Amino acid sequence: MPALHKTSLLDAMKTRVVIGDGAMGTMLQDAHLTLEDFLGLEGCNEILNDTRPDVLREIHRAYFAAGADAVETNTFGCNLPNLADYDIADRIRELAEKGTRLARDTADEMGPGRDGMERFVLGSMGPGTKLPTLGHAPFAILRDAYTEAPLGMIDGGADAILVETCQDLLQVKAAIIGSQHAMDRLGVRIPIITHVTVETTGAMLVGSEIGAALTALEPLGIDMIGLNCATGPAEMSEHLRHLSKHSRLPVSVMPNAGLPTLGPKGALYPLTAPELATALGTFVTEYGLSLVGGCCGTTPEHIAQVADLVHGLQKAERVPAPEPGVSSIYTAVPFEQDASILMIGERTNSNGSKAFRDAMLSEDYEKCLDIAKDQIRDGAHMLDLNVDYVGRDGAADMAALASRLATASTLPIMLDSTEPAVLEAGLEHLGGRSAVNSVNYEDGDGPDSRFQKIMQLVKEHGAAVVALTIDEEGQARTAEWKVRVADRLIEDITTNWGLRHEDIIVDTLTFPISTGQEEVRRDGIETIEAIRQLKAKYPKVHTTLGLSNISFGLPNRHGINNAFLPMAMGAGMTSAIMNPVAGPLNATKIAEKRAEMAAAGIILPEEMDDETFVTLFGMGSTRSKPGSEMAAIRAANLLMNHDPNGGQWIGFSRIIDAVNEGATFAEASQ
Repeated sequence: MPALHKTSLLDAMKTRVVIGDGAMGTMLQDAHLTLEDFLGLEGCNEILNDTRPDVLREIHRAYFAAGADAVETNTFGCNLPNLADYDIADRIRELAEKGTRLARDTADEMGPGRDGMERFVLGSMGPGTKLPTLGHAPFAILRDAYTEAPLGMIDGGADAILVETCQDLLQVKAAIIGSQHAMDRLGVRIPIITHVTVETTGAMLVGSEIGAALTALEPLGIDMIGLNCATGPAEMSEHLRHLSKHSRLPVSVMPNAGLPTLGPKGALYPLTAPELATALGTFVTEYGLSLVGGCCGTTPEHIAQVADLVHGLQKAERVPAPEPGVSSIYTAVPFEQDASILMIGERTNSNGSKAFRDAMLSEDYEKCLDIAKDQIRDGAHMLDLNVDYVGRDGAADMAALASRLATASTLPIMLDSTEPAVLEAGLEHLGGRSAVNSVNYEDGDGPDSRFQKIMQLVKEHGAAVVALTIDEEGQARTAEWKVRVADRLIEDITTNWGLRHEDIIVDTLTFPISTGQEEVRRDGIETIEAIRQLKAKYPKVHTTLGLSNISFGLPNRHGINNAFLPMAMGAGMTSAIMNPVAGPLNATKIAEKRAEMAAAGIILPEEMDDETFVTLFGMGSTRSKPGSEMAAIRAANLLMNHDPNGGQWIGFSRIIDAVNEGATFAEASQ
């Protein structure tokens, strides 16, 4: 992406509230246009940029004269779905440029506005009629078509792109990425403003809450986020409160003049100009908004009242409290969970679940969705989706499953693959914010490396990323090696790709402890120590493990996993790819013993009675079996038995022997 080319609009917002214009459609309806003006294309307002430029100039002039600092272009429908309906899809760029130039020329003719501030032109991009999340149109086709309008808008002199009235997060993503591709082609960068539309239901048309929208859209590289259309200001208040509280970006609003009622000539909007001005003034002083204007039903009179009132107001100072996380199309899920670690369901993985693999191979997608829903019911916070299988078309499998999970799953998706094409297929079907699993330096970091190819997808789609501690020498085994690779990954991802620490999830790798080989005896310990060091060095970076890897090939895997989990959590691990039925252990109880665990990542039996020991090591499963206490102790012994003379692990074999002979845990610990 080129460096920001036009900054004057964003600069103005730092010191004042920018006033936007009002409705375009309302003004066109009052212009007494004929079918001839539309060239027979009834309802195609964009054709007026060619046939009736005089009408458009007068509308822009009226809003500027009323006190607007910025006007929107008459290009709302310059997109593939809209213009294809009129069989003029080949005119997207042309009509976008003409519409933008009309606004630009009007702004320049009128000269500076209030206090000498320049007048701005916002290139309007509406949603079209196709919702890709619901399968109405392929993402890639929409994205490429969305490139055309910004090309025309930039050529026509736009100060910013306004992607507005957004109803589907996947459609918004297509419009934003398409706009960025246009800027790459032209070698310029102008701000991108995104306005989502929240219905009276409290969600976007496809069901997205405002938190999901913010989580998904902010990482895409936009410059402002806000709301427009569908409702009046009263219905927008709580959604604006959320944006004001959590968004790092400037926040804006352009509401309708109230909720419409049906009149003899169509929709009637009840909110008067003073009422709209009062509502927007309150938003400025309470939520610190940077741009306010109007949508359907608002007129130059409304904007004049808004400008007069807002001009003298001091906007509230915002101190955003971001909530780093991921989201489905419906809801956001923060990385930091209050009562547990972030559990990433492992059963939607063709390599880890035979049931899922068999269902995928037979294209029994309902069965695949049932497995996903079981993970949701069992308490997962995110689903790990892996479709990699030898001989299969991974991209096709990913598209088939991601497109279904996009609407069937309320949880975010972690896309798990080593193939860039497979990851891209998933990202192009998921409107929420996904996590990409994973990147590493196995084949280096050169231009043709998988690291580079996958990071390009991560950056473009605003995903979070899992970074594995693997470099050109192999999988890191010691804590020092793991941390060294993690240092390199974190520096690379933040410096060269622009992600924040909180967008990164480091996997320090878990290896099976089942081989009996001397070189793997310390693998579990080294992993825990690496987590501890990374948490201390990068407190905002998240960590994860494929929990069940530790017990691969061993009996009583649940007991081993259940022993390893609290050690890793005590060291600072924040998430785990796991079967949610198996945990996690209660965070409150873990916190009570955190001091002991912090010493070496373990719990010392001498300091616990039998009830506490069983609670910590046996409570993770809602399907626990008799004898889980012994399973936990044996698992702990296996995990921690390295150098009996090292003084770090205390007497587990002795405790097990004593319990086998009939002693209680408390007696055995003496």
